[in-house]
Formats: sequence, structure tokens, C-alpha cells
Amino acid sequence: MKHIIAFAGSNSTTSINKQLATYASGLVEGAKAEVLDLNDFDVPLFSTDLEKSMGGQPENAHKLFNKIKEADGMVVSLAEHNGAYASVFKNLFDWISRIEAKTFLGKPMLLMATSPGARGGQSVLTIAQDRFPRHEADIVGVFSLPQFGNNFSEGQITNKELNDQLLVEVDKFQNAI
Repeated sequence: MKHIIAFAGSNSTTSINKQLATYASGLVEGAKAEVLDLNDFDVPLFSTDLEKSMGGQPENAHKLFNKIKEADGMVVSLAEHNGAYASVFKNLFDWISRIEAKTFLGKPMLLMATSPGARGGQSVLTIAQDRFPRHEADIVGVFSLPQFGNNFSEGQITNKELNDQLLVEVDKFQNAI
């Protein structure tokens, strides 16, 4: 059985992106999904001075990187803060990229975002689709869920057309892992 990890690029305890990542990872057949919480990987604010004084990267950055290494694929749903990554995700990404520049190790990724607004995190998805392949992400599927509050309830997407779009992307991911 394949092992996938799923996480939101957010540290909110009520993260809508974590809800979406959890739902999508549960749709992947033939895989065991491990849903991660970025709060379990707390690291100090990245700086090269701190990295030098610490003699390397923090243990929690290594822990998350090891989760990526052990997984057959990743389901990632990014929170969008002011049109970009949430600072918690960007900070972890910065630390992990110092461990290994090819951060995502060529693993298949289902990349997603959601937001309360009509664009569904499109800005952060555009940034990630440009940036992540430079860190060896194999983005095999992309999905945006607009207006989370209107389209997601009781742990699932309630809009049939949007859910069907997600199922197409999940299928691509499933075939890639």
C-alpha cells in the first residue's frame, strides 16, 4: 500500500486548507494517508545567522523533510495570505530547502488551495506552480476550491461540479504514486 502525506500550508487550528487536504487525501484509493499539522513542526524564524549559530537546521525541519522522504506522494493545500504563502509554510520551506534544495524529491504532488473568496487561492497556486518544480516537485494535479463556506460542509465538497473537478485531479495523483 502506498503512503501519502497531506498537509495544509497553515498553522490555523481551524484551517480550511487542512480540511480540504484531509478530504482529498481520503479520496486516494490504495494509499494510506497521514495528515500532518504544521504546528507539530514549529521552527524559529529562518536566518542564515541563526542557522550558523545553531550549526544547521532545527530538528523539526528535519522531521518534516523525513516525512517527505518517506512518502510516495503529497497532497498539499496552501493557505493564501495577502496573495502568497502563509508565513508558517514559507518559513518551514526555507529551512527544509537548506537541508535539501530538491525539497520535494521528485515526489508526485496534488497541489491545492481554498479560500473564503471567489478566487480560491489562485495567487498562491500560481506562485507554487512556478516555484515548487524548481525544488523538484512533480505537480501532477492542481485544484482550487473557491468560496469554501459555500462549497464545503461536513468534511466534503458539496458542489458536485467542483467535486468532480477534484476527482479528476485525485485520479491523476493516484495514477502517479
